Amino acid sequence: MNLRTLLPIAVCILGLPSWGEGPDALKAEQQRKLRAIRTVFVDELNGSDGSAKIRDMLIGSLHRAAVFVIPEDAENADAFLRGAAEDLVYNEYFGDRESVNMRGAASQSRRESGESRFNSSSFGVSDSEATTRRDHKHEALAAVRLVLRSGEVIWSTTQESGGAKYRGAGADVAERVTKELIGAFESARKVGQAPIGDAASK
Repeated sequence: MNLRTLLPIAVCILGLPSWGEGPDALKAEQQRKLRAIRTVFVDELNGSDGSAKIRDMLIGSLHRAAVFVIPEDAENADAFLRGAAEDLVYNEYFGDRESVNMRGAASQSRRESGESRFNSSSFGVSDSEATTRRDHKHEALAAVRLVLRSGEVIWSTTQESGGAKYRGAGADVAERVTKELIGAFESARKVGQAPIGDAASK
């Protein structure tokens, strides 16, 4: 199973638009609650064994961004980052086959002492060559949402990557999720300010 199969499943599970889709997807109440968040706990992500690695990369990426406090304990968190992730390594095989076939025939006839003689012969040459190419693939996917203590989902995104120039697929997905979340937070801050803790109490 590759990411082309997993992505529609992830979108159906979340059922929510990303904040990157435009002004129509931004709700004033969600913005107010988002800009009041100070502490985010990254919960365990559903998926294969690779999901734990992507979670660690998410924690590191969010910590480096220095916008939210990222605790190891969920007890004092204002919100939780939850969802699913996959880190897939697999091979794709492609085969080609080339063949050459040659066929020929020769015949000879002659007449001796009133008798006709006929000789014929045929020949054939064939050759074939098969080649197989293997492509090593590394793809990652994360479908995550930001959830308040009340259980309300106020932001979500789905990101996938086949790797970047200087980082692997999992690290690139973590960076993309962080970029989307920080971008949504900065957009909410521009709308206005709210007292700290006001969103968490709602």
